[in-house]
Amino acid sequence: MQCHYCEAEAAVAVEKNALKVGLCRTHLRERLQELADDDALAGIEDELDIDRS
Repeated sequence: MQCHYCEAEAAVAVEKNALKVGLCRTHLRERLQELADDDALAGIEDELDIDRS
């Protein structure tokens, strides 16, 4: 799968309601940093369902 933001290979893919989005490591770090800066991660930890391969 390709990153949603660039042409790099996605390191992580997230799926919800039949919509699947992939992120490369760089863009994943950027999105996580944005969430951390907004304190948005504090409220969603219980909602995350992570599949590790």
